[in-house]
Amino acid sequence: MIKISILYPSNPSARFDMGYYIDKHMPLSIGLLSAHTGFKGVSVERGLGGAVPGTDAAYIVMCHFLFNSAEDFMAAFMPHAEVLQGDMPNYTDIEPVIQISEVLISE
Repeated sequence: MIKISILYPSNPSARFDMGYYIDKHMPLSIGLLSAHTGFKGVSVERGLGGAVPGTDAAYIVMCHFLFNSAEDFMAAFMPHAEVLQGDMPNYTDIEPVIQISEVLISE
């Protein structure tokens, strides 16, 4: 299984509209990407703090999509890339960090 992580780094001067992201962008993303047979799930996490009490979280939001393979993710994403990426200015000005990982342990 493959995890595609879309990470939005914390930045005090950045704009991130959590309401829009949760209520509009993510339902759109899930609706489009979950139609592919390789889709296995999604989670969205909001950063609350760093390891040291009182410090900021490294990421404002982390979104994780699970797919059978990287090829399945690309097949699901590419037909909708323009729509999904075009929606980003509606909720943020942050350039996300994207990582593709192989899931080795999941319980």
